[in-house]
Amino acid sequence: MKRDLYFSKPLINAAGSLGFAPDTRNGISLDLFGAFVTNPISLRPRLPTSHPALVEFPGGFILHTGLPNPGFNAVLKKYSAKWNRADLPIIVHLMADRPEETQRMVRELENVENVMAVQLGFAPLLADDIILLNLEMCLGEVPLIFALPHEQVLTLGRELIDNGASAISVASPRGAIHDKTGNLITGRMYGQSLFPRSLDIVRSAVMSGLPIIGSGGVWSQADVESMLKAGAMAVETDAQLWVPKEAGV
Repeated sequence: MKRDLYFSKPLINAAGSLGFAPDTRNGISLDLFGAFVTNPISLRPRLPTSHPALVEFPGGFILHTGLPNPGFNAVLKKYSAKWNRADLPIIVHLMADRPEETQRMVRELENVENVMAVQLGFAPLLADDIILLNLEMCLGEVPLIFALPHEQVLTLGRELIDNGASAISVASPRGAIHDKTGNLITGRMYGQSLFPRSLDIVRSAVMSGLPIIGSGGVWSQADVESMLKAGAMAVETDAQLWVPKEAGV
């Protein structure tokens, strides 16, 4: 029987912002959070990119890491007990570019205690039919959240929800910028300047009847409230968590 997706509190962390399990030693209070989202996990281990980068621009920065992780089995071995003991329910974020591999991981997670949902993230420009195949192959007991780039939230979100997905979340947008040495860096974009665009995506998604988790540039309690007022079912915050003394969430 499929479980319902419900947030006791509407604030959650975005994938990649706080590690693979809640950890009080990082100095960040999760008292206001309704769930904990893991770092992205792939079936096989992934090394960091050979040229990691963080390049600032006015109002934000671009980050390129390669999404390193020890692989699904290693993560389960190290963290599943911590997930079970956690005060917050866990949302496991899976890198879902290969539906057969995603299915294997989702089926295992159905038997892991305190996993409330699985969030599926995708490589840039991945075809709609591959994303839909992930849904078809992975539907089961655990609610599925599809993290989509801005352009696919509205074009693909409705079909995903109609066919069994529990929610859509807004993935970090991608961008490109030259670093100080003139190299063109591509990666995920973060920062306060993203918020107006993110809020508009949430507003449009809600108007289309989509259960949407807002994300992107959420930097203050006022931003969270704006997302919720627009109709978001929950709100993710990311880079703000790395500068907690300056932030208002």
